[in-house]
Amino acid sequence: MTSVEFHFNAPDRLQAVCRFAAQALARGERVLVYAPEPELASRLDRLMWTWPATGFLPHCTVEDTLAPETPVLIARDDQAPTDVRVLVNLAAECPPHFARFERLVEVVALDEAEREAGRERYRQYKARGYAIKNNDLARQDG
Repeated sequence: MTSVEFHFNAPDRLQAVCRFAAQALARGERVLVYAPEPELASRLDRLMWTWPATGFLPHCTVEDTLAPETPVLIARDDQAPTDVRVLVNLAAECPPHFARFERLVEVVALDEAEREAGRERYRQYKARGYAIKNNDLARQDG
């Protein structure tokens, strides 16, 4: 069964995703970031070119010819290479294909609309019987 993690109180959701992707990369894991909204996917792509400030996260879209060799992938639909085990969700809803992955990471920002959408996803995972790990990002940064 997929393990579900909620990382909440993110001051900047996209930077938190970059930090998580960098940590996964350091562990040798491949990550798929599900970002179905084109503008959000584009913002994440731009940020990954400059994060951290002295480098970038090697990434591309799942459609790119370099996708098989790239550790961080961005997808706007349910495309996913079979060797990617970690899914990061940037959608307002539960990703339709999350059960294919070993781990699902949800990052929830401080914005009230974002928090409410995160609470709804949390309830849906709980109702399906998933055990959920919680991580307060405000406690890490403080």
